[in-house]
Amino acid sequence: MVSYLNREKKLDSVVGLQPVPPAAPKGIYLYGNVGSGKTMLMDMFYSATEGIIKHRRRFHFHEAMLQIHDHMHEIWKNQVTERTHQSTMFSWIDSLPFNEKVKEWLIGEEKYKQEVHTKHILSSVADKFLIDREANKTGASILCFDEIQTVDVFAIVALSGIISKLLSSGTVLVATSNRAPEDLNQDGMQRDIFLSFLSKLEENCQKTLIGSDIDYRRLIPNQRSDQGYFFWPSNSGAFGEYERTWRKVTMNAGGIITSTVIPVMFGRYLDVPESCNGIARFNFEHICGRPVGAADYIAVARHYHTVFISNIPVMSMRIRDKARRFITLIDELYNHHCCIYCLADSSIDDLFQGTDEGTLFDLESFQFETEIEGGKLRRDVLAEGSVGSGPAPSGIVSLLSGEEEMFAFHRAVSRLIEMQTPLYREGVRVFHPLFQHYNRLQSSASDTHLQPTL
Repeated sequence: MVSYLNREKKLDSVVGLQPVPPAAPKGIYLYGNVGSGKTMLMDMFYSATEGIIKHRRRFHFHEAMLQIHDHMHEIWKNQVTERTHQSTMFSWIDSLPFNEKVKEWLIGEEKYKQEVHTKHILSSVADKFLIDREANKTGASILCFDEIQTVDVFAIVALSGIISKLLSSGTVLVATSNRAPEDLNQDGMQRDIFLSFLSKLEENCQKTLIGSDIDYRRLIPNQRSDQGYFFWPSNSGAFGEYERTWRKVTMNAGGIITSTVIPVMFGRYLDVPESCNGIARFNFEHICGRPVGAADYIAVARHYHTVFISNIPVMSMRIRDKARRFITLIDELYNHHCCIYCLADSSIDDLFQGTDEGTLFDLESFQFETEIEGGKLRRDVLAEGSVGSGPAPSGIVSLLSGEEEMFAFHRAVSRLIEMQTPLYREGVRVFHPLFQHYNRLQSSASDTHLQPTL
């Protein structure tokens, strides 16, 4: 260590002191009501940085949490392998021709490295979080994060640790939320961790209220009624119109309808009953009535630019879990700029009004609660990662208020309305991942690739 420091001092005297990197510019935290333009402003900024900022990523809350889970799962698997390797390392050190004090020191160093790695799992996840696997890019200068939420203990612990680490390393955060930063954790979960996160956020971001009670999505010019894309009620002539639209759209795409499966995450697959060249059709019960979640809906949104959903009921307390999933599905189809056709029992505005069974509650609970994807990873981040202060919860429970539920309803309705407009539908060819991939191939190669059909 002494020789290393002396060498560094000598190097400084020859070439000068190492330059101090400039402070990163402040980010921005946009918050406000549904339809006030938060996501639009963030996306305009993100689009403007293309070709200018080398490292940049954009995440929606659901997608970000899934990636965090995926990275944690990978790290924990590696830790099992490393423990086996560590045992072999200890045996090798013990066999070295050194005295016992030296061997104890070497073994202590290895144990210390393992303990640091285990206790700082969120830092390890943060290092991986901004790796663009498809583009083979690492790191980021800008992170755009849509709809920051703290819906449970895991979200608070994970987001606090990861975003704080990224901000400390110079990443510029541009975020949106329906709440001001200080109002994100109204239930007081993991208060010490949250306050530390809040301090880091306020230090590195300027918070800006998009102060409007107007849902601007409802003001987007729409030359046609929603009967062109949202058919209701399903027990009337709307059913025939919906079926004719399905046949027309699929015929334009080639007309060959097949059933298939698509990869999701964690080695799982989702079956798609009917699909045709970037177009898929689901029954409400199939896509929302089973134990599926955000990972499944992200997979659907990435694989299909056009999605048909039939037999959508009016949401009630009796089908609360299905309503949760439907809201998450709409979120992901909207985030990936998919075209959507619906056959429902009521108009868009009446979907979440409830029935004679009563109104809905707790719809904003984050839909990452399937047995396949959920519980163990959420518990282990506290039990194994040692990242929380205070006792670990006995279960992950939603602690959300009626205000959050109403925000979820209004957001889903607002997005469904926008998804019927010509402006939104014209953007599918520009913003959907399938069309973006096709456009990149066309611009980088001379040969002709098959264009998706809308």
